[in-house]
Amino acid sequence: MLFRSWIPLITPFASDGTVDTAAIERLCTEYLDAGSAGIVALGTTGESSALDEAERRLVIETVSAVCAARGARVIVGTGSNNTARTVATTEGLAGIPAVVGALVVVPYYVRPSEAGIVAHFAAVAAASPVPLVLYNIPARTGRGLGATSLLELAAMPNIAGVKQAVAALDADTLELLAGAPTGFGVLGGEDALLFPLMCMGAVGAISAAAHLCTEQFVKMIDHGLAGEVEAGRLIAGSLLPVVRSAFAEPNPAVFKAVLHAQGRIATPEVRMPLVAASAAARDACLAAVARAGA
Repeated sequence: MLFRSWIPLITPFASDGTVDTAAIERLCTEYLDAGSAGIVALGTTGESSALDEAERRLVIETVSAVCAARGARVIVGTGSNNTARTVATTEGLAGIPAVVGALVVVPYYVRPSEAGIVAHFAAVAAASPVPLVLYNIPARTGRGLGATSLLELAAMPNIAGVKQAVAALDADTLELLAGAPTGFGVLGGEDALLFPLMCMGAVGAISAAAHLCTEQFVKMIDHGLAGEVEAGRLIAGSLLPVVRSAFAEPNPAVFKAVLHAQGRIATPEVRMPLVAASAAARDACLAAVARAGA
């Protein structure tokens, strides 16, 4: 289910501040045409925390419709720092066309113990109508999961994998890659480290940077899956400046600024407390994209 390169889609806004469903449809089509395996709706890059319930439902319905028509897959972000709310939100995915998984983040702000995080995921998995993809991103949540806990979760029913968004190719990640059971996939989530993770056994990536230079990111991940190290390494080197410039300011501001400059979305706007990317950050990323040949 999780193989290859996935796009954690931005949520574009129209000039009146509403969710731009026509832009969502266009972007989904472009990314699937470029070879993406599927779309992740309502992830970090999709500003899910800034959307109300009706807007979140609209995003899911729009992405689902495009992907269902294309025979593509959708994963939806459903996690919060409240277990009961996360269970209810995840249960709401039942019956939605093309939705094959729920991306559930480590509970943030409340700083639970690692045992509490495991219990949280177990409760959500037991109730979920679709397999879970855990989202381990300590920089945002203040808590992370080590290899022991991740491998414990990997053995549980209805847990399909993890988006491993840690800042280094650390020993826990390597232990997880070495010990992951059949049917549990590790997905790269730290964009600068995607190709090294592929070389060590990851099955794919959920990459915000793949909003830009999408075909190159797809090729890089596919080279990794095929064990074509030199070809993938060359692409990874050319894409590193794109990754670094795209995250120079808080995600997804630079992505939206570049997509707007490319004429692909109507506005570069993000919702407060995020603010729009600076002109300098936008221009630096555009230059990196041009150098990468996209």
